[in-house]
Amino acid sequence: MAFLSSLNISGSALTAQKFRMEIASHNMANIDSVGGDTPYRRKMVVLSERTSTPRFDRELDRATRTVNRLSGVEVTAILEDTEYVKLEYDPTNPLANEDGYVEKPDINMLEEMVDMMSASRSYEANVTVFNAVKQMAAKALEIGK
Repeated sequence: MAFLSSLNISGSALTAQKFRMEIASHNMANIDSVGGDTPYRRKMVVLSERTSTPRFDRELDRATRTVNRLSGVEVTAILEDTEYVKLEYDPTNPLANEDGYVEKPDINMLEEMVDMMSASRSYEANVTVFNAVKQMAAKALEIGK
């Protein structure tokens, strides 16, 4: 079952990296958002090793007496940056405070682009792993011919 586990691991990593790219794009899209009582807060994704395995996999491992420690990656939290807000002087804005300042999210476009590129490269690496495992499985099936 190690073959299927390796596909599950790279598949879970693909899902996690796709989610990282989505969060980075949300941050970039809301770089100038000021609506509502509080400005948009930068979000950050926390990834960790997947600790739970699907029930079918657990039962299969128990039936075949194998220990499968390979489980993948998952998103465990989405943190909001609560510390950084930049103030912009705009007394004509209806959302300005009594001193004329509007709170805007303090999002660094360069930092978000680097995070997006990192997630994209990780995604590409996992696609390569996924394809390599598929090719190995195809070659293994050809051995019996």
